[in-house]
Amino acid sequence: MRISHLTHAVAAAVTASIVLSAPASSQEAPALPGGASSLQETYQDWNVACQSTPKIVCATSQQQTQQSGQRILAIELRKGEADAVSGNLVLPFGLLLDAGATLQIDEGQPREPLRFSTCVPAGCLVPLSLDAETVAALRAGTALRIKAQDTDKKEVTLSVSLKGLAAALDRLKVLVGA
Repeated sequence: MRISHLTHAVAAAVTASIVLSAPASSQEAPALPGGASSLQETYQDWNVACQSTPKIVCATSQQQTQQSGQRILAIELRKGEADAVSGNLVLPFGLLLDAGATLQIDEGQPREPLRFSTCVPAGCLVPLSLDAETVAALRAGTALRIKAQDTDKKEVTLSVSLKGLAAALDRLKVLVGA
């Protein structure tokens, strides 16, 4: 389950969003270890992937697939301001888009529903912008529950393991320069 398994359309859209949202810096950009042009690492259930394009663009991600290989969901996060993160969820077709998707960390209080932005051949995208408090809860949690409704208005719950997320986010800070 690597970020490279995303379809070309989603990978291009996600990479473009990372590049376009990365802050410009007058300082010399940090380099990947050993002068590498790309990097992929695994932290338990999370992957970290970076590319030099020419500046370093890194994200941590997780995908879940059925035994048939069909993707159920993908989540990608990149470092934001201070301890915040931003990213995208890619959820399956067949969901009631107007209802949005609700995030819940472990048994905590469900968050306000997030709106879908669009659907592409790989699935439907939900942009994420998570503040430092939410990121701290994710770091301490064990599961992120994503709740949505299918087109029959029945609740669908998808669960994302948070095992390794704290280490992956720490690695992002090192790679992109905290």
